[in-house]
Amino acid sequence: MTASLTAPALIPSPRSGVKPKQGAKMTQKTLTKEDLSQFTGTEQWYRHGIARNVLYTDGAKYVAESGGAFWLLDEIAFAQSIQAVAAEAFQVWKLQVNPGNSATLACEDGNSKIVFTKQIEFTDFPLDEIAFYFTDNVLMLPSEY
Repeated sequence: MTASLTAPALIPSPRSGVKPKQGAKMTQKTLTKEDLSQFTGTEQWYRHGIARNVLYTDGAKYVAESGGAFWLLDEIAFAQSIQAVAAEAFQVWKLQVNPGNSATLACEDGNSKIVFTKQIEFTDFPLDEIAFYFTDNVLMLPSEY
């Protein structure tokens, strides 16, 4: 399943650089839990643009594209530079969205021991929660493991 996303048309603004063109439609986030059940492996791995040693799967890419959450992949990839996180060969990452659109991102060691947490001040991530596995430098959905 592929999602088609349309970005708003942008025009320069003297004060802010760019702004949505009058009448432009904003991108709709269409991610659902049912969408995630289709991923049972991956056909391709994608290399993170900045943390070049981190790869991610079709399912992780789908979450980023459909949920407007490339920032989430970034958070997990960048956290690999934290010693307590990097020391875990198998990581379970969980994003829990709270009422009011704040969230908590946590990394567990696979045995439910939390090794890292980060408070996210604001997110418009469309699901209440999501989990990823990270092992062997690959970020994936649990169903892709």
